[in-house]
Amino acid sequence: MSTHDLHRLTASEALQLIRTDQISVEEYARSLLKRVESRDSQVQAWAYLNPNLILSQARALDKVPKEERGPLHGIAIGVKDIMYTKDMPTEHNSPLYKGSLIQVDASPVMTLRNSGALIFGKTTTTEFASTTVGPQTSNPYNKGRTPGGSSSGSGAAVADMQVPIALGTQTGGSIIRPGSFNGILGYKPTWGAISREGVRMYSINLDTVGFYARSVQDLQLLADVFRLQDDEIPKPFILPGATFALCKTEVWPEAGPGTIKAMERAAELLRAAGAETVELDLPEDFNGMQDLHRRISQGDGRAAFLGEYTTAKDKLDTFLVGQVENVSGITRREYLEALDVVASLRPKIDRIASRYAAILTPSVPDEAPEGIESTGSAVFNAMWTALHIPVVNIPGFSGSSKLPIGLSLVAPRYKDRYLLNVSEEISKVFGNGGWQSDL
Repeated sequence: MSTHDLHRLTASEALQLIRTDQISVEEYARSLLKRVESRDSQVQAWAYLNPNLILSQARALDKVPKEERGPLHGIAIGVKDIMYTKDMPTEHNSPLYKGSLIQVDASPVMTLRNSGALIFGKTTTTEFASTTVGPQTSNPYNKGRTPGGSSSGSGAAVADMQVPIALGTQTGGSIIRPGSFNGILGYKPTWGAISREGVRMYSINLDTVGFYARSVQDLQLLADVFRLQDDEIPKPFILPGATFALCKTEVWPEAGPGTIKAMERAAELLRAAGAETVELDLPEDFNGMQDLHRRISQGDGRAAFLGEYTTAKDKLDTFLVGQVENVSGITRREYLEALDVVASLRPKIDRIASRYAAILTPSVPDEAPEGIESTGSAVFNAMWTALHIPVVNIPGFSGSSKLPIGLSLVAPRYKDRYLLNVSEEISKVFGNGGWQSDL
């Protein structure tokens, strides 16, 4: 492969070439920087990117003796700009934090850096990763469409092959939705499986750190680094004979023609591969999950932004002001009731999901909507986030404008490694869903 094309490599592919001295970290970094240079005017995925810092880090990594190299040695990773990075500003897309440099790494960044990763830059986000007002970032496949959010830059940068891996966070649908809109894998692990220390908090009860990648092998690599473990080591997943539950959920009326066709096509592909599919209607206990999620997130938001509110209310998005002022009028009783009801539903969904190879459910209403002013709807994600279970967006389908649409695989809590094994096989099947990247 030409050094000009190194940006196209997945993390696992690049890692193999670096380990065998076929390429240097600096050569790899320069290829990625050239990709950014050629595409930045269209995609605008970066809140902060310093080529000199990147190349300095790359040269330092090239000097590390082989026996001391970490499992991610030289792999470039984008970091959502709500996570502290000791050598880069963390601005949260807020004028209150313009140029703010906290000289410490967030726990996930620390883990990655200590594993030999090249911390490439800070990716764009909506304000405090809490609103649906898009940053300047565009969908790599169509400049006039959103890449989703709040992890806007992370999803766009990985899809556009500017980095092979990026960090995201999810409170509603901020990992899965950009994964679908950008045609890549988005992985939201079990809530609490990855530390949020040094990551800006919106909802203490919902926020989850996760990843974007272009191969499940890369997600497995990250799972190793973050020591994600199931209680039982999962066996290799065998697709023929497995049963998948197709769960449309109570918000199915929100599905557009692209998602409807994607669910139908996915069922056909699974059956053609030897699996079985069944329709899953969740018990009535799960009705109203959207409202329960809303109550929890807004209840948490009342405290989350009080500091900024009392510092400079006029510089906050009106949504965040409304959170602090509780304009929706959620009482403490209603907030506590939502916490308790959702807590009671988590073991129930674990039992239901354990009956199947996985639950297959929509990731988004349809392909990325027009305009970049809004990052789109999380209506199909909020429920699963509140239930704390692991979710992987699997790309492979498309809408009427030939833009990508993904579907979500869901498993019980702390069955992360199992879900990744399933995702590896399903990603091969969904690769025949009709959509292919042309970037």
